[in-house]
Amino acid sequence: MKDLLRAKLIECGWKDQLKAHCKDVINEKGLEHVTVDDLVAEITPKGRALVPDSVKKELLQRIRAFLAQHASL
Repeated sequence: MKDLLRAKLIECGWKDQLKAHCKDVINEKGLEHVTVDDLVAEITPKGRALVPDSVKKELLQRIRAFLAQHASL
C-alpha cells in the first residue's frame, strides 16, 4: 500500500508541490534559521491538505477491502 500511495502522490504532482513549498519556506526564513523540526511543522498541514480526494478514496477502498478479506482470520 505504501508503494501505491507513493506512486499516486508522485503521479498527481504532490511530491513536486511539497518540494516547492519546502524551498519557499527555506528561502523565506533563510537556511540558517530553519530547523528540520520547523520545516516539518510548516509543511505537514499543507502536505495533508494537498493529497487529492481521489487518492484518499482509492486508498480507503483498498484498506477496507484488505480488512474485509482478513476479518475472518
